[in-house]
Amino acid sequence: MTFVVGENCIKCKHTDCVEVCPVDCFYEGPNFLVIHPDECIDCALCEPECPADAIFSEDELPEGQEVFMDLNAELAEVWPVITEMKDAPADAEEWDGKSNKLELLER
Repeated sequence: MTFVVGENCIKCKHTDCVEVCPVDCFYEGPNFLVIHPDECIDCALCEPECPADAIFSEDELPEGQEVFMDLNAELAEVWPVITEMKDAPADAEEWDGKSNKLELLER
């Protein structure tokens, strides 16, 4: 089993989660983070650290966000690993909780 970064991370991209990951399985894109499913050890340390509530166990992924399973796997293969916390985007709070952000995902 793995954890998955879902839609609410888009344009929020808080990085609190990467600091607690014992296996460094987070990868960073321009406005989104992903978890590499083959590297995640299902420790669940990242989920409570996400201030945007954007990380889910794969079996608890909200309805309609199933596409993020494949997106996490795909983008983790091309984006660089991130292991240290960075400042969130200045407008992260404005984007938190907004729906239909998939079209805003920058690759």
